[in-house]
Amino acid sequence: MAVITISRQFGAGGKTLGKLVSKNLGYTLFDEEIIQKVAAMAKVSTSWVKTIERDGEGRLQSFVAGLLPFRRSFVEKALENQQGYIDEEVYVDMLQKVIVQIAEENNAVIIGRGGQYVLADSNDVYHVFLVARKQDRIKFMEENYNLPRMHAEQVVTRQSRRRANLYKKFGREDFEKPYHYHLVLNMSKMSMTQAASYVCTLVSSACPIV
Repeated sequence: MAVITISRQFGAGGKTLGKLVSKNLGYTLFDEEIIQKVAAMAKVSTSWVKTIERDGEGRLQSFVAGLLPFRRSFVEKALENQQGYIDEEVYVDMLQKVIVQIAEENNAVIIGRGGQYVLADSNDVYHVFLVARKQDRIKFMEENYNLPRMHAEQVVTRQSRRRANLYKKFGREDFEKPYHYHLVLNMSKMSMTQAASYVCTLVSSACPIV
């Protein structure tokens, strides 16, 4: 019984690996499901949470860096609103609660959302980070998301720059440092099946690969 967090450079295939690993281990995959849990807790729509994630990513990164002081009274007041409410501060507070709850249930694969920071000191949690050459990440987006070459290149460049700038802005430039992770996989050097095998071996000594 364990929990796996998967972080990645944009376009390295984190979601695809998460699906394969969760299938091989019989674990539950948490990606969009995290949004649904946060929305249910906040009593708001999933689209509202997605907007917060997209537009409030900077605040999320400050949270995982431990730089954001929560205004507990404000959060508690918001939670008392029966009509539901969420903003950046409420979101990151609930996100932490949801990720911790998921980890307590075990047998889970968590995609992104700062899981490597939220669960940094938790037992039986394995942190995985995917890297790949930019040209390979562009190719991955082309082949797996049916994007034209130019569009795929723009998406990878824009999202990579955005992520780096946000971490830098909030004093966190080390998300690519290997010391945060149990396993760093170079997806330019291996197949997705090989990567899944490494992750499964890390977690379990006997893991059937399909």
